[in-house]
Amino acid sequence: MKWEDVLNSLKKKEYFSKLESFWDDEYSKYKVYPNRENIFNAFKLTPLENVKVVIFGQDPYHEEGQAMGLAFSVHDNIKTPPSLINIYKEIEIEYNTLIFNKGGDLTYLANQGVLLLNTIFTVREHAPMSHNIKEYNLLIKDIIDVLNKLDQPIVFMLWGGPAKKLEPLLTNENHLVIKATHPSPLGANQGGWFNSGIFVKCNEFLVKNGVKPINWIKD
Repeated sequence: MKWEDVLNSLKKKEYFSKLESFWDDEYSKYKVYPNRENIFNAFKLTPLENVKVVIFGQDPYHEEGQAMGLAFSVHDNIKTPPSLINIYKEIEIEYNTLIFNKGGDLTYLANQGVLLLNTIFTVREHAPMSHNIKEYNLLIKDIIDVLNKLDQPIVFMLWGGPAKKLEPLLTNENHLVIKATHPSPLGANQGGWFNSGIFVKCNEFLVKNGVKPINWIKD
């Protein structure tokens, strides 16, 4: 099974038809991110059979040039957002390295099997959470259901309150759930993010299950 098969199946559902109508309306009336052709970019870059890690974001970045269809990621020529800075800082802590000055494009992780999935796929410019509609809730539940049924070892990274609410949907004993505070400055600076060891724990699980670990360090 491939993501194309999954999406083709989901497109037959009533809520998906409503989503497509919603996109038609929003993209015709407002500036919406990411570009429509990149809504499913996470699936294009991380094939279903290659998924090792799933990291959930909330909704895309809402300023010009930022959103690229991968949670937490921006193009390298865009200023690195605060949450991503803290992600890099934690990787630097855990691996005693420096990666902050290498740009914010996380395609290098997507290509290794890290599914960087926002739970809301689109957003109006300057308006965070403006596309928080029930159809996205239904879509993400169906996608998680597909992932939950996979036998391959997968690590689910749940960062912050909204992501942690997804935990009851993750019931496969072949998978690992790792929870942490959200990496935003508001969350990370209150504890539960820095020195959490989440990236090392993720790789330890993968290695234990015979899976090549993720190179979190951006070359």
